[in-house]
Amino acid sequence: MPSVREIKRRIRSVKNIQQITMALEAVSASKVRRATAQALSARAYADLAIRVMGHITQASPPNTPLHPLLARRENVGTVTVALITSDRGLSGAYNTNVFRVARRFAERIGKPVRWVAVGRKGRDLLVRSREKVVAEFTELPAWWSIDRVRPIARLLNEEFMNGYSDEVYVAYTEFINTLTQQPRVQPVLPIVPEQEADLIHLDYMKIRREEAKNLGDYIFEPSAAAILEEIVPKFNENIVFELLLESAASEHSARMVAMRNASENAKALSSDLQLSYNKARQAAITAEILDIVGGVEAMRGVKPQSQPKAEPVKLESN
Repeated sequence: MPSVREIKRRIRSVKNIQQITMALEAVSASKVRRATAQALSARAYADLAIRVMGHITQASPPNTPLHPLLARRENVGTVTVALITSDRGLSGAYNTNVFRVARRFAERIGKPVRWVAVGRKGRDLLVRSREKVVAEFTELPAWWSIDRVRPIARLLNEEFMNGYSDEVYVAYTEFINTLTQQPRVQPVLPIVPEQEADLIHLDYMKIRREEAKNLGDYIFEPSAAAILEEIVPKFNENIVFELLLESAASEHSARMVAMRNASENAKALSSDLQLSYNKARQAAITAEILDIVGGVEAMRGVKPQSQPKAEPVKLESN
């Protein structure tokens, strides 16, 4: 059984850890409100942008796409997957879940995959797995803006436009609610309407690109090519922006829940250690009392030794 001093030191350590986890929970709780509001507001815009681009794709002449980012390639050789994770840990299974789904998706498509790591944790997992990482984005901002997203979206566009990859996907974590976050793999390029028959990974994907039937016909001025050359890359930036906001909201929610669970576990462990401390202290006090009682009883059993009597001194008179 550990000594009283050791148990007391463990109790002090657990309480210090509990203070840290409670502070991290409070910080994440303050961030999750803003991150959730941003993700929900961007979701509606991204869904409509995807529907509009799908409608433009369907309205274009057959085998003649109006923009290179709208062209679907027949023979898919290489695929690029952007993995969105966090720079920091202490978020439960947030990073490992999205990494596991992305790896499973890459195995099922059976194509060479070029990885783009967004976040230090995902970069480390990919490097340890010996995957081909062609680019990485670390030191992520606390709050995403379109200026911060533009380099990531531009890199994904270049991967597709330069012929390095025939399809581009983004592995992210969809925010459902504070307690539930779902890892997803979202097709990004080419921007074409999806059919469920074309997708063999429906358990990973969220089908959002519905055909917009009531949006009417478009009249392009000065020309369709000039307008689409400007708006298609921007639409793609907004789609990537929305996925990053979803991941940020999921990250803060996962960290808040993980720190709450850690605080509760630390509190329970502290109570158990306190009980063990009381038992150990009681046992030590009982042992000391038994030693004292044993010493007293031993002293009572010792007989005092008899002292020799002193003889009286006789004085002789002259």
